[in-house]
Parts: sequence; C-alpha cells; structure tokens
Amino acid sequence: MTKKVLVTGGAGYIGSHTVVELIRAGFEPVIVDDYRNSDPSVIQRLKKIIGKEPEHVVCDVCDQNKIDEVFQAFDIAGVIHFAAYKAVGESVENPLKYYSNNISGLNSILRLIKRNPQIPFVFSSSCTVYGEPSGVKEVDEKTQRAIPTSPYGYTKWLGEQIIEDLFKSQAGLKMMSLRYFNPIGAHESGIIGELPVGKPNNLLPFITQTAAGLHNELTIFGNDYPTHDGTCIRDYIHVVDLAEAHVKAIDYLFTQQKGCNEIINIGTGKGTSVLELVETFEKENNIKLNYSFGPRRSGDVIEIYANVDYALSLIKWKAKKDIKDAVKDAWNWEKSIRDLK
Repeated sequence: MTKKVLVTGGAGYIGSHTVVELIRAGFEPVIVDDYRNSDPSVIQRLKKIIGKEPEHVVCDVCDQNKIDEVFQAFDIAGVIHFAAYKAVGESVENPLKYYSNNISGLNSILRLIKRNPQIPFVFSSSCTVYGEPSGVKEVDEKTQRAIPTSPYGYTKWLGEQIIEDLFKSQAGLKMMSLRYFNPIGAHESGIIGELPVGKPNNLLPFITQTAAGLHNELTIFGNDYPTHDGTCIRDYIHVVDLAEAHVKAIDYLFTQQKGCNEIINIGTGKGTSVLELVETFEKENNIKLNYSFGPRRSGDVIEIYANVDYALSLIKWKAKKDIKDAVKDAWNWEKSIRDLK
C-alpha cells in the first residue's frame, strides 16, 4: 500500500519540488497550504509534471481542528513540515509575525505526532540557526553551536528545541530536522520554480526578474565584506537536490525500528559568493545584468557553507547539481512564466 505523506506548505517553492520527488520515489503526497505565501496555480503545474492532480487541501496549519481532520481523512503515514514564513529581512522588521506563525504551526503538527508516535516527521529547518559562525566558515551540525542572528533563524532553532524536548518526553518518536542552506534553481521542465509573492526576498529570482525586465536594476547588498570579492558567500543548493534530501530523510525514518531524532545539514559543501552567482548567471545564459552595490542588509551572515558528511553517511544523500544547472533552470522557469523566448 502506497504511503501517504502530508506535506505542509506543499504548494510553496521547496514543497512543490518535494511533492514531485515523493511521487517519483513511490509515495503519495497530500498537500496542505493556505496560499498566503504561495500560488494556487502550482497545483495545476504539478499535474502537468506528475500526470495527475495531487491531493491537496486549503488549510492553515495553525488551525488545529482542520489539520486534525485532514490527518484522519487521508490516513497519513508520514509528515514533512515546510509551512512557515521564511524571509530573514522581513523577520527583523516584523518578528512577532514570525514567532507567532512559525512556532504555532509547528506545535499544531507536533500535537498530531504526539498522538501518533509511529508516524515519522521531517522538519524543514535552516542554516540560519548557525548565525555568524565563530572562527569557521564550514559548519558541522555535530560541533557548531547554533546562535541565530535573525528572528527567522530563531524560529527554526526554537523549532528544533521543541522537537528535541518532545522526543525526550516520549519514547519511540522518529524525527529529523534538515538544516538546509540556500535553495536556488527550478525543475528542469520549467513548469514549477520559485514564484515569489510580491518583491523577491531571495537573490536568484530577483536576478531572473531583472533579466526579464521586471526590475531596472539588481541591488547586491554589501560589497565591503571580508571575502575575496567583498560580497557574502553562501552554499547554494539546487532545489531538486534539496527535495530529494527530504525524500531520503522520510524514507530513512520509515525504516527505523527505534525512536530517533537527527539533525543534518543539507548543502553542497561549497561556498559561492553573491557576485559569483550573478556572473555565472550572465555567462551561462548569455545575458548582461544591470546591477549595483547597496548597503549591507540587517541579519545577513558574511560567509557560511555546509559540512555535508553526516547527510551522506546517515541518509545516503549528496547534491548532484551545481550552480550552473541552477541558473539555467531558473532562467528557463522565468522565461516560461513570462512567455519569453
């Protein structure tokens, strides 16, 4: 019997790609999303890729009664929890919005897990829990202390703590938190990709929108950082690789006979500067971008990339794609939604 996996925030950027990979792996995803931070058209886009309309319910995960109903109606066997606000800058400006929504939504799902301890749970965490690493750039989840520098990062760190406390209080729970780094790119079909609501908060969609003529200029926040070209350095991971990591994680938990609570980094293990990403986009797509440098952005970390050894050893996952793939796929996606040649 096909296992049904509840995917909260499944119409979002990472969630929708994970839905595709779940189906490829033989699972049946059930999407819950309230579309506050995503677009309903994603459901029909997913149908074009997977050949059928995925199970989906309009639902705010903070609504405990509604999420309980969904859980029972679909006989859920596993949960991947994405649903959350996710913009670092916005979280600095409006922290209560983030603490209220992100923690309440997680608690709502965990109450279900508490009542159904046999059901594996994967939490979509973030590298922002590390904050500004002290003395290191490559962070190891086993040794690096988590010190977030933004309210968004704190919601993810606090989420991990809540999960750990629940695990300690109840034997047999099977849970995993994925501290993923900077997702970029789109599905190679060009049918789904990052679809920001309003002005993009992430770099690559702003790059593609600038290339498509939606913005006159791209602003790179800060060129006076102590890096080789003065811009921030990140571990950019292709969204399809990231989606596969979530599938590997839930699959691993399904095979465990005993309770476990793991935290793993999901990245490429390589650092790329903001300017390098811009230049790679220009080169791979033969496009010249109009960009300028602006002031540093509050909450941004200078340089961070993942140590991914534990992901390989535990769930047998390793990134397959690189930033060249990502910038080409992202531009293919942007062209498809703008009807550009």
